Amino acid sequence: MLIKAESKFIRTSPRKLRLVADLIRPMSLNEAVIALTHLKKRAATPMLKTLKQAIGNAVNNHNLPKDLLTIQSIEVNEGPTYKRFRPVSRGRAHSIFKRTSHIKIILKSEPKPKPKSKSTTKPKSKLKTKSSIKSKIKTNTKVKK
Repeated sequence: MLIKAESKFIRTSPRKLRLVADLIRPMSLNEAVIALTHLKKRAATPMLKTLKQAIGNAVNNHNLPKDLLTIQSIEVNEGPTYKRFRPVSRGRAHSIFKRTSHIKIILKSEPKPKPKSKSTTKPKSKLKTKSSIKSKIKTNTKVKK
């Protein structure tokens, strides 16, 4: 089952968020949460919130245990760019682009591994037939000259 969480219009550039996403993509959920809490990047906070949102969706809405969840994909897309101007000398202005991002995290639940049960059927007994006994006798006896 796939569990999805999305955060939109985050006021951080997609380039900065992708650095954090690339860091946690191969990790397990517990490792990713610990890494994001201790990471000294401003982009780690919205990524952590979105990841916790996805975990919460899986646990509360779908009744899945947290241990069986893995990160399937993390997408960081561009949102709208706010265009502003900064006044400079001689009455001119320089443009400023305030970029936004959309984060989409998809978790995958893996089924529980089934314990290997002992089969109730008895193994086939090795019945000795006349032909198998004769072949053993022939191979074990040596002809003396």
